[in-house]
Order: sequence, then C-alpha cells, then structure tokens
Amino acid sequence: MAKLLSCVLGPRLYKIYRERESERAPASVPETPTAVTAPHSNSWDTYYQPRALEKHADSILALASVFWSISYYSSPFAFFYLYRKGYLSLSKVVPFSHYAGTLLLLLAGVACLRGIGRWTNPQYRQFITILEATHRNQSSENKRQLANYNFDFRSWPVDFHWEEPSSRKESRGGPSRRGVALLRPEPLHRGTADTLLNRVKKLPCQITSYLVAHTLGRRMLYPGSVYLLQKALMPVLLQGQARLVEECNGRRAKLLACDGNEIDTMFVDRRGTAEPQGQKLVICCEGNAGFYEVGCVSTPLEAGYSVLGWNHPGFAGSTGVPFPQNEANAMDVVVQFAIHRLGFQPQDIIIYAWSIGGFTATWAAMSYPDVSAVILDASFDDLVPLALKVMPDSWRGLVTRTVRQHLNLNNAEQLCRYQGPVLLIRRTKDEIITTTVPEDITSNRGNDLLLKLLQHRYPRVMADEGLQVVRQWLEASSQLEEASIYSRWEVEEDWCLSVLRSYQAEHGPDFPWSVGEDMSADGRRQLALFLARKHMHNFEATHCTPLPAQNFQMPWHL
Repeated sequence: MAKLLSCVLGPRLYKIYRERESERAPASVPETPTAVTAPHSNSWDTYYQPRALEKHADSILALASVFWSISYYSSPFAFFYLYRKGYLSLSKVVPFSHYAGTLLLLLAGVACLRGIGRWTNPQYRQFITILEATHRNQSSENKRQLANYNFDFRSWPVDFHWEEPSSRKESRGGPSRRGVALLRPEPLHRGTADTLLNRVKKLPCQITSYLVAHTLGRRMLYPGSVYLLQKALMPVLLQGQARLVEECNGRRAKLLACDGNEIDTMFVDRRGTAEPQGQKLVICCEGNAGFYEVGCVSTPLEAGYSVLGWNHPGFAGSTGVPFPQNEANAMDVVVQFAIHRLGFQPQDIIIYAWSIGGFTATWAAMSYPDVSAVILDASFDDLVPLALKVMPDSWRGLVTRTVRQHLNLNNAEQLCRYQGPVLLIRRTKDEIITTTVPEDITSNRGNDLLLKLLQHRYPRVMADEGLQVVRQWLEASSQLEEASIYSRWEVEEDWCLSVLRSYQAEHGPDFPWSVGEDMSADGRRQLALFLARKHMHNFEATHCTPLPAQNFQMPWHL
C-alpha cells in the first residue's frame, strides 16, 4: 500500500537514459544498505513506456494543467466580463463552486488511476524505489542510479546548498536570505527631501510600477518563464537534455539559492580529456527565452571546454520568478557550486553570456573579480532604451520608473566594476538589441556597452578624439569598412602595445588608467581604435543565430 501511495504522489517520469558500462559500479564494491539495483540499458527502451492507464490519465491531467494556465492568465478579463454581466452574485457563485469541487474530485480520481497505472509498471516501481532511497541516503551510488532517470525536477533532491561553503557560515559579509548585494539605481530626483507628503504623492506611481512589473513586464522581459511556452518546448528540452547526458556525460544537479529558489544545472566535465581548454570551466548564462538544454552551452562544448549551464528562476526545472534579485541569487549559488563542489578555482572560470544573460554574467564578474574572463554575446548596456523601443512613447515615464525600480538590468555599470579581460561580440544584423531597425548598426546597444567600458577603463584615451573615431569604427557594417577606418588612421599595433605595457609596468593593472594624458590627438585615436578592436568582435548574423565554436575566443589581455 505504501508503494501504491508513492506511485500516486510520485513525479512524472519522462525518460530512462542509456547507462554506460564505465559508469556502473564495480561488482566487487558492496552496496550501501539503502542502495538498489539499477536497470540495465538493454532490458528496457531508453524512453519510459507508460501503461495505457497512466498514459491516458497523464494526458487528462496535462490538459487540465494547460486549461488552468490559460484561465490564470485570462482571469482579469474573465472577472471583468462576469462582473459586467452580473454573474458574480452569491446566488450564481455557489452553484459554480459546486461544479468546481466536483471537477477537482474527478481530477483527484484521475490522479489515483494514474498511480495505479504506475504501480503496475515495473519501470516506474524501480524508479520510485531509487528516488525514495536517494531521499533517505544521498550516497554516491544512489545519486548515480538516480541520474539515469529524467523526471519532474521538483522531486530531485538538493545537491548543493548556498550555505554549504564553510566560508559563508563564518562570514557576515556574504549573502543573507534576503539576497545578494545589487547596485541600486540613483533617485530620479536627487536632492529632493523624502518627506511623508512626497512619499504619499509617489505611492500611486509606485503601485502602478509594481503591478506592471509583476504582470506584463516580467513576462515580456522573460518569455521563457511562461508556462505555456515551456509546455510547448518540453519535447525539445527533453531531447536536448538527453543529448547532454548520454553523449556528453552531463551531470544534472539541483542548487538551493539563498532566496529558497531551486536552480536546475547541468555540468559537463572535460578535465579528463587531452584538450587543454578542458581544464577551464565556462559558466553559461542564457537569454530571456533560452534554456541550457538547447542554449548557448553548445558553443563552448564544441570548443572543448568544461561547461556549467543553468536555467533562470522559473525556467524548466528552476523555481521562482526571474527578477534581477532572484537572478543574482541564482548566479551566486552557481558560482559557489563551481568553486566548492566542482573544484574549479576562480582563475579557471570563464563567464559566457548571451543576450539578457549579460546581467548575471556582469554581476558575477563584479562580485567574483578573480574569474578568468567575461565573454558577452549580443548583450546590451542598459534595459531602459530597449524597453522604451517596444512601448508607446506616452508611457515613457512609467516604463523608465518600472525598469529602474523592479527590472534594472544595468549591465554596463556592473561590468565597469570588473578588472579582468572582456570580449564583446556584436551581431551585425541584430534585430533585438537595436533601437531602430536591424540594418542600423549604430543603434545596437552593444556599441554603448563598449563605449562605457572603454570610457571607464581608459578615460584619457576616450576623450573627444578617441570617442569620435571609435564611433566611426562602430558605424562600419562590414569587415572591409572596419579595415578601411583602421588603416586610415595608420594604427601601429606594436606601438600601442608598448605604450600600454609601459603604463601597466609603472602604475599597475587596476583600472581606470590615465594613459593618454600627455599624448597627441593622433596617438589617442590610434590607441582608441586599437582598444576597441581588441574588446569587440563582429559576427555577421541575427540575434538568435548560434555562435560557431571558432568564434568563441578568449578575450585579449596584456
């Protein structure tokens, strides 16, 4: 009876992975008391085969889940319509509650039938036995056997806790349960006395901004967190996850962040290969509709690096909602996991981000300044200009206030706090992070990210002459135009390198540098163009085109 109840309440099983001979426990090693024998790959097909009762019950419950999601998103309009028609009176609500209760009882009955179907299936009984054993005792053998299954990630046991590193428990400066530290935006009206009257005046605007951010704004900014989209992508995500596990020996893990969110991660270890880049770990930060199963992790994987992918809060197996604070909390536990559990030193970690993932990447670079390098692909400097592009002009004040208070993705500000090597990859046909049309490369917000970084690091070089010539270089839409501008100013790379190395040897590596202070205008132009070319590479593609492995290069450094 206990096993039947476990089958009723257990998670949905999607797939049984092929188990490789090298991963099986040696026969001479005794099993732990709670360990169970895992099925051999040749006994069952790798796709889980549910019995007819479980299959049909699952279909009914999945359909009910979709209807519930649609009802949830359309509930404001439905309530408004019912109110106008007078259907919200007590005499009509009571019968409706009876219908709803009957429907819930029917769905509970369907769930019980699904449990009976699972109970009669030896595959599911084997799986639930391993899952229960792992929850009782998270031994390496039990976790190895559990990794052979792909199931509802909510039931996966936690592998790493944000407080697990001993340094976190002893330090008072680390993150608290309220979250890690973020850079806060400056007040919109500086110098204004924050009196009670001013607070009351601001209250309606603050309430409106909060409602916009937590309803329409968050879903527009992170469409991958919408349940219906995830449901539609489920087959593709399962296929991508199977590829990572079966072909790349990926290891899935659940991390518990300081805000209580559970973060779904996938680690591919290449340290045992002959390729030297396998000793480096690339932490991948996905876009606003990206998942590690089908996202940018493929680029460093093809290049031979060890890779750690993770899903945003609210994406696939990760819980929570993707607000900036939750995003930073998730990134923090991912980096801690890489250092304290996977055994990588910060100097061997590369942060790689695509699109909106630049926010968590720049936060990690700011908070963990010893990381080896940062690579930002198709990213931007600030969210406000991009938000204003897609919203009516009359909403400008509301949009700006909402972004600054609740969705403040200040990538450039965070990146300027990092002292290490940086590479920016600009898509020349980007249709997402341009503020006009994709063909207008001058409106690509990656340009502003580069300018802000160079102006912070080399303020004397990026004075009037340097800023002007870099803007001209950024207007070039082809490699031929870039080379033409570069040769027009006769940039001597050897001279530029010698100037930078001499300054570094005399003053140290910490930015900002005052190099270029006593330099001629031509010298500043040469140095500005040289630095711009070293910090940004162009990729002739649209926003969502996968980055080829040959374009994944380490940033320049002296």
